[in-house]
Amino acid sequence: MLQNSSNYKSTIGILTSGGDCPGLNAAIRAIVKPAVNKYDMKVFGILDGFRGLVENRTIDLTDASVSGILTMGGTVLGTSRDKPTKMSMGGEKMDMTPVILENIKKMGLDCLVCLGGGGTQKNAFHLYKNGGVNVLTLPKTIDNDIAKTDITFGFDTAMQIATEAIDRLHSTASSHQRVMVCEVMGHKAGWLALGAGIAGGADVILIPEIPYTMDAIAKTITERRKRGKRFSIVVVAEGAVSQQEVSMEYEEKETKKKELLKKLKKADLPVIEEPLSNRIARKIEKLTGLETRVTTLGHIQRGGVPSAADRLLATQLGAAAARFLAEKKYNVMVGIQNRKAVAVNIEEVAGMKKLVSPNDPLVLTVRSSGASMGDC
Repeated sequence: MLQNSSNYKSTIGILTSGGDCPGLNAAIRAIVKPAVNKYDMKVFGILDGFRGLVENRTIDLTDASVSGILTMGGTVLGTSRDKPTKMSMGGEKMDMTPVILENIKKMGLDCLVCLGGGGTQKNAFHLYKNGGVNVLTLPKTIDNDIAKTDITFGFDTAMQIATEAIDRLHSTASSHQRVMVCEVMGHKAGWLALGAGIAGGADVILIPEIPYTMDAIAKTITERRKRGKRFSIVVVAEGAVSQQEVSMEYEEKETKKKELLKKLKKADLPVIEEPLSNRIARKIEKLTGLETRVTTLGHIQRGGVPSAADRLLATQLGAAAARFLAEKKYNVMVGIQNRKAVAVNIEEVAGMKKLVSPNDPLVLTVRSSGASMGDC
């Protein structure tokens, strides 16, 4: 039941959208505490992302309700990947923007605060551009691929988890003289694989921005073996692509393959595609003759308690968000630039991605250390 918010200086709603990640609760807490205690705001928590806006499911967020959530993983508000323009309702995809706009009006929100990744930034911009809704966003994603911010919360924790996994793979790889292929998340950006790969001492790091060749990977592993190295660690970003895959010939083959898969699915025939890391491991074994094993970390990377760095970052961003809300500085994303929280126009962020440059200092670090990016 919505309470009368007319006695407050302003009324805001907070939602978390997209995949969960460590630091969301720390950010919620950091917004609510000053919003309520310092700036005299009414704060609604909107449950399960944009779907909660459609279904009008909210809770009151108070100083007491956010007490103790700083160290918790996930999000106390719940989340979903629903988009306002394409939401599944009764088995059909529908544009629920008009419903969302009406519910925002009924709630009397002065601003909608959205915590999320690239998709959330675009959805918030859509509501601002097409519905006149005041929005403010925070950059959350383990992929670290949001434009106009040096870092996103969730990334540090995920990188630590991936690094620890690679550390553990070293001992078993050495004991059995194996090649270990470890696949990490990151979508179409290589920041997570690059950071964890360097921190974990990987011998080959494959990222989406630098297409690889199997010959280059096999060469690195074979040369290590000749130098007396008992094992090799290959870190693969989930969106990594080969140089062959970016060629026109490959694209034509893939188009035909997709057409075939559609026909199989239409006929209700089982379709099982080989995972990227398995495909790479199989080819490594064939080219080098070395026993190769695969570890896919999956959702382990986005679970658990946030690291100290992510708690600090989320708290800094949340506190700045509350300040901007009090100043009525709307339609911005709160980002980090040169260690300072800044307000970036949402239109400069929506639809943009921060990808790894081939000349990024971290890439040059990999190359100078003797490790390979899989391209030469």
